[in-house]
Amino acid sequence: MGVKTVAVYSTADKDSLHVRFADEAVCIGAPPSKDSYLNIPRIIAAAEITNADAIHPGYGFLSENAEFSRICEEYNIKFIGASPEMINQMGDKATAKATMEAAGVPTIPGSKGLLKSVEEGLVLAEEIGYPIILKATAGGGGRGMRIVKEPAGFKKAWDDARQESAAAFGNAGLYLEKFVEEPRHIEIQIIGDSTGKACHLSERDCSIQRRHQKLVEETPSPFITDELREKMGKAAIKGAEAISYEGAGTIEFLVDKNRNFYFMEMNTRIQVEHPITEEVTDFDLIKEQIKVAAGEPISGKNYFPKLYAMECRINAEDPSNGFRPSPGKIVNLHLPGGKGVRIDSHVYAGYVIPPNYDSMIAKLIVSAQSRQEVIVRMKRALAEFVIDGIKTTIPFHLALLDDPEFVAGNFTTKFLDTFDFSSISQEKS
Repeated sequence: MGVKTVAVYSTADKDSLHVRFADEAVCIGAPPSKDSYLNIPRIIAAAEITNADAIHPGYGFLSENAEFSRICEEYNIKFIGASPEMINQMGDKATAKATMEAAGVPTIPGSKGLLKSVEEGLVLAEEIGYPIILKATAGGGGRGMRIVKEPAGFKKAWDDARQESAAAFGNAGLYLEKFVEEPRHIEIQIIGDSTGKACHLSERDCSIQRRHQKLVEETPSPFITDELREKMGKAAIKGAEAISYEGAGTIEFLVDKNRNFYFMEMNTRIQVEHPITEEVTDFDLIKEQIKVAAGEPISGKNYFPKLYAMECRINAEDPSNGFRPSPGKIVNLHLPGGKGVRIDSHVYAGYVIPPNYDSMIAKLIVSAQSRQEVIVRMKRALAEFVIDGIKTTIPFHLALLDDPEFVAGNFTTKFLDTFDFSSISQEKS
């Protein structure tokens, strides 16, 4: 697009590739997030001294922070993302659910807003029927959530969830939902423009996850039919247009074993797994984000997959030891290539992975004409992927791709609860 870029970085990330390749780079502080990537005044100052007129927040830290979006507006800097009002409306899960219900999007049966007491929760749980799940309204990453299978366990789950939520988010508010059994986690990628129009780019299946953290994503989902894809896409657009959503975002759904789908939450940002959508639709989502932020309209067309694609998150973790983080120096690195293979990464041979942030060091994205071909190609790419000096999730991905049930497309969000981790080869780790 010919747009010059400025990278901001903490001292822990001074050797990262994005710092080297940006037109300019500005250090914004020490390794702790509060001193750098969460320090709004320093980020704004970096934009001002470099005359940047827009900020792309990525998919972490301040990407869904309404206050940051508001401050960018105040300083006449375009926040490439949702407005403060949209982030507030969709960031609070109870408010988001009420908004989607009003728009006619299917939602999971549950409380109308936050629960006021244990007693109110117990009455509602009896009406809906167990199992139910208590969720923190300000939650994320699986924190502040408790599944309750019978009345006897309600009080303890309530206390635990409130305590965890207050500690993690500074907000102890809880709401209650029917617990969807054998669910798939399916998200619909949407883009909206400043005119209030939205389109979708079909679905991604994000069901392979551990402790609510995604490890593998694919599109199209092996579980979703053409008819259901059409319905879910329309529902996602309805939800996005109900709030005049601007920018890239995802409407997240849980789909039960009978293919009933329910709104779960909305992410008002680009997702880690967005590349698989780009590969199957030939659509550059980041470029579209920038165009929409500049006031250009979307095409108005809905996009459906022409190919199949899968993403494996390569984390600096030891999958044979409970996915324990494995920071350290990458001694040797060889990246796979060839047709249908894409790598998104910031690392290189000699790079030292800091212990301060998320452990993801690369995304391996593979596309092909069929799901079976994607799996074969992904196994080949993983086998060629060499990262010496640290432990990674590569051996886990190779074991997963050999699992007959996964290969057949028979999995839910609980798949890894019964996965045979002893099948992970020590040779590749």
